[in-house]
Amino acid sequence: MKYLMVELLDLSQQFLWPFVRVSSLFLTAPIFGASALNLRARVAIGAVVTALIFPQIEVPVIDPFTFSGLSYMFNEVVVGAMMGLVLQIVAAAIILSGQIIAGGMGLGMANMIDPNLGNIPTLSNFFLVLGLLVFLTLGGHLVLISILLDSYEHLPVGASALSLFSINSFISWSSNIFVGAVSLVLPVLVCLLMINVCFGVIARASPSFNIFAVGFPALIPVGLFLIMLTLAFYFTRLESIWYSSFEFLQAMIRK
Repeated sequence: MKYLMVELLDLSQQFLWPFVRVSSLFLTAPIFGASALNLRARVAIGAVVTALIFPQIEVPVIDPFTFSGLSYMFNEVVVGAMMGLVLQIVAAAIILSGQIIAGGMGLGMANMIDPNLGNIPTLSNFFLVLGLLVFLTLGGHLVLISILLDSYEHLPVGASALSLFSINSFISWSSNIFVGAVSLVLPVLVCLLMINVCFGVIARASPSFNIFAVGFPALIPVGLFLIMLTLAFYFTRLESIWYSSFEFLQAMIRK
């Protein structure tokens, strides 16, 4: 019985280290980190994924109650959290693209309370749902788990954390929040800008014409029509951004 208890303690201690990285990833990654999943569901998903990948990785014997053990645990949290934040940057770009279009077509005041993101425009929530559906359609959740398993080969438990070059690359990658947002809705943004310029020319040519009474109601249906017209481009560009985030994740853990 004593030998069985010792083996169980050793097994639970080795199970703890990959579980920390998996849990920190699922707390920050899209879909897995949503508030709709309660804490018990997240812990259960993390435990199941850890149990699946646990036999395929090598975990050294580390005492978690020492200073070096706490530093290794902090490294595991940082690695998992940064992997999830890379995908959250794409989600933030999707939300920002909706905010840009909503402000240009006069729907900036049409907001809704999202439990995950707070007070965001309804159009941003619509784009985010589309983006997460594309993420699942591409098998992003499976790709994320495969990259997580690959991270234990290049960043094993007990090794050093992410290199300084990887951290700098992550900071540079965060600029995709703005670049990706503009690239997602660039055709709609250009069309709305041209329409606003035309309204400005009409208001300048005919000051007596109440352009605000006509322009604002006209921008909403025109903007919705342009969104439906450019959805094929939006999906193509969105797929490209998700793929680039997966490629960046692989490059980040291998440097």
